[in-house]
Amino acid sequence: MTEKSNAQLVELGKKYVMNTYGRLPIAFVKGEGAKVWDADGREYLDFLAGLAVNSLGHCHPKVTEAVKAQVDQLIHVSNLYWIEPQIELAQRLVENSFADKVFFCNSGAEANEGAIKLARKYAKLHMGPDKYEIITMEKSFHGRTLATVTATAQPKYQKAFTPLPEGFRYVPFGDLKALEKAIGPHTCAIMVEPVQGEGGVNLAEPAFWEGLAKLAKEKNLLLIFDEVQSGLGRTGKLFAHEHYGITPHIMTLAKALGGGTPIGALLATDEVASAFEPGDHASTFGGNPLVTAAGVATMDLLVQGGLLAHCLEMGAYFRGHLNRLAEKYTFIQEVRGLGLILACELDRPGADIVAACLEKGLIINCTAVNVLRFLPPLIITKEDIDQAVGILEEVLAAVEANAGGTPA
Repeated sequence: MTEKSNAQLVELGKKYVMNTYGRLPIAFVKGEGAKVWDADGREYLDFLAGLAVNSLGHCHPKVTEAVKAQVDQLIHVSNLYWIEPQIELAQRLVENSFADKVFFCNSGAEANEGAIKLARKYAKLHMGPDKYEIITMEKSFHGRTLATVTATAQPKYQKAFTPLPEGFRYVPFGDLKALEKAIGPHTCAIMVEPVQGEGGVNLAEPAFWEGLAKLAKEKNLLLIFDEVQSGLGRTGKLFAHEHYGITPHIMTLAKALGGGTPIGALLATDEVASAFEPGDHASTFGGNPLVTAAGVATMDLLVQGGLLAHCLEMGAYFRGHLNRLAEKYTFIQEVRGLGLILACELDRPGADIVAACLEKGLIINCTAVNVLRFLPPLIITKEDIDQAVGILEEVLAAVEANAGGTPA
């Protein structure tokens, strides 16, 4: 544990760290499984998992063992040379997906940036020099680089950074007719999240996915699936698109891939991946020995450890509790999600509910203003869920008792 308190660390952080996050006044200093502890020694149940990063829980022993062993052997060499754990992780990703090749980077935004570049390069080679436009979905979230924030069809993230790069068009998520109408002479790809996370845990009907695959084939368009948040077991399948029976040409991953270490990945079929040549794209730290060793351990646990079936079981159990709460508290308008990415949409802002849960030792999140988002680690138990639901119900009861206002 640190010798500094929450208050001391908050004060230092405000002094030295750029103000780009709406941070709560807590500094976490230790984690194990589904629990974390702050600098004052207080324990919390983590149902956010570092925004879907710590899917194996905090400091999973297999991941920490892999990281410790790699630190003692080799931390970094450049991608001018072959890197053994990078190759091993790429092999595991390819053998468990539609893809044939992998490019490694450091984050989801970088993976999506790479996907945009790859789609445009492939289009110029195989579709024509005027093919560059990518259609994305309203309420999407693809990152905060200039290109990926433009791909993110949410004006609130874009307005301070104009002029934005050209070549993106937006349609409502799940609206197949609007998507078909948006396809124009310059369109080369459609980029979509199988589950919209930051946009409010939004899902589209199965008919949309069937129609999307058919439309992409008919129009000779690339399909890019952003699985940065929904991928790697979060929905109970290794990749969320598996629920819909369709496959993309390009897929992006990050968050859970490194078991808590920073890594992103761009996956593609051989045909599409071959558009990239040496010099087209690169990342100094991408796929370094340390994070890919963590990724190998993470993939082995996801594929071999029975976590996917456990995720489905715990997701159904948790959702059942959330449905019960929705029946009891009318200000919960809808419960939705897939596996262990779940949400309660409210008829009011949810920030005060998040803060009240935190005060009682439960970490959750509010996105899209009025959507409570739950992203617990895939290792959670029924006992963890019961504890979390108990805290959440206390807070919701206080909201109702306060005549629809904030928790007392």
